[in-house]
Amino acid sequence: MFHSPVHDDAVDDDVVLERGLLTVSDEVWALAVRRAGVIGPLAGAGAGTVGAEAVEAAAERLGISRRQVYVLLRRWREGQGVVSDLIPGRSSGGRGGQRLSAEVETVIREVLGKHYLTRQRKKTAAVHREITRTCRTRGLPVPSRGVIVRRIAAMDPRAGTVAREGRDAARSLESAGGRVPPVSGVLEQVQIDHTVVDLIVVDERHRLPIGRPYVTVAIDVFSRSIVGLVITLEAPSALSVGLCLAHMVTDKRAWVERLGIEVDWPMGGKPGELFMDNAAEFKSEALRRGCQEHGITLRYRPLGRPHYGGIVERVIGTLMEMVHELPGTTFSNPAQRGDYDSETKAVLTVAELEKWLALAVASYHGQVHSTIGQTPQARWAAGTAQTPVVTVANETAFLVDFLPVFRRTLTRTGFVIDHVHYFSDALKPWIARRDRLDRFVIRRDPRDLSRIWVLDPEGVSYLPVPYRTLSHPAVSVWEHRAALERLRAEGRAQVDEEALFRMVEQMRTITDTAWSTTRKARRDTERRNNAGAAASQVKPAAAPPDDIPAAVDENGNASDAESVAPFEVIEQW
Repeated sequence: MFHSPVHDDAVDDDVVLERGLLTVSDEVWALAVRRAGVIGPLAGAGAGTVGAEAVEAAAERLGISRRQVYVLLRRWREGQGVVSDLIPGRSSGGRGGQRLSAEVETVIREVLGKHYLTRQRKKTAAVHREITRTCRTRGLPVPSRGVIVRRIAAMDPRAGTVAREGRDAARSLESAGGRVPPVSGVLEQVQIDHTVVDLIVVDERHRLPIGRPYVTVAIDVFSRSIVGLVITLEAPSALSVGLCLAHMVTDKRAWVERLGIEVDWPMGGKPGELFMDNAAEFKSEALRRGCQEHGITLRYRPLGRPHYGGIVERVIGTLMEMVHELPGTTFSNPAQRGDYDSETKAVLTVAELEKWLALAVASYHGQVHSTIGQTPQARWAAGTAQTPVVTVANETAFLVDFLPVFRRTLTRTGFVIDHVHYFSDALKPWIARRDRLDRFVIRRDPRDLSRIWVLDPEGVSYLPVPYRTLSHPAVSVWEHRAALERLRAEGRAQVDEEALFRMVEQMRTITDTAWSTTRKARRDTERRNNAGAAASQVKPAAAPPDDIPAAVDENGNASDAESVAPFEVIEQW
């Protein structure tokens, strides 16, 4: 589906375009996803005229005319090659609104759930008769049978088969024999997972221990190349996934330059399929629609089949084996650690660990992998020579598609989210007609609450809207929640914005005072500093010190700063 070697179109400055991810119904979005699954490969088969037989087959699969197939092909090629290019026209068949009212859509969903997705396996005609009866009883217009046929066609075939015929009947829609489906090209499938790093890190200020960070890793199954890597002090979340995806799909040269190292890391781009376990952070609305928008299929590890995620788990395990040679390692269990004092030996900050891991990944890419019989770097180069990858030019615009979603009503003073007011002059034209507008779609970066991204009423673009009181400091979600809990513990039934930020300042003062004595206080301050640095993904991060220990000798002393110990054993999956 991905044949262009060029970047996606960038957006101007801070404005981020919205192409329908959250402004269309589930039914319309499912239809666009189904269309993309047919039209995308058809359009990529050749830049010229598509054969009549291929068009006829596409028309039959989609249940539309040949003329409509050509229209969709033109829209795909003239657009950005994403799902939202194929969303039915914004007019949806009539001026000023959807073809079907929300009440009719509700009837369709209810009847399909009660009468179609059952073991009784009623025919489409019977289901349409029930919808007709229900609509007439409620005084609603009756949808055509063609509408119902399209709704059924847009359903997940496996889920529909399970509901109507049972799990055994749906096994033919799964991979045969319980084996991981084969992968034949770069970025065809990427596995992603998190883990806590087996290392105590220190703060930037006093170099005192603050605990263990987390790493999110993404690996290309075909080449065994690591295509995304993120280090955070926050526990794994939907944001961790979004950050790793943003790191995966963008050119890493600017990031490597900010780290102050010289390595070649060309591996990256939009994956065709993202393979994950069943953790909650992998099932958010933002992740689901963001991936659909960019043509990324989400696949979840079947329950009871741990080998499906073995590739990413093995490479994470190999990375942790390397980390065990760093000062401050906790090893993988207390038995291995023995009487080694991890906190006393700790010397690396989060930024320095990130720099070291980048060097470690470069070392890994240059070594022969026993399963594929060549280095990941060579395998990647050979794969991309046949299948060019798609990268993203604007990391901020991409990341916004994966940020948590809120829906709020606009007031005269702007928006209020979790007791914090947001306002911008750009809101004034909407405020004047706010009584005629629905709730706005808003996205927020949990690392930095000083601004939100607001989708305009036309659903065209996201606009950044800052605090109404610009003097308030940037805070992260964890710091905001801690302040709320403290206020409520003091008996504050009503929480106002000024009290909230006063509490934030008080807590920061306490943390600064306790810096040198309390590890939690040092970790909180470090998280706060990291949150402040995340105000914009396009802002350069501070480069870490030039010299970081890459390994330790038998006495626990740091050795050559720029060297990275090679992988003794490459994971065998």
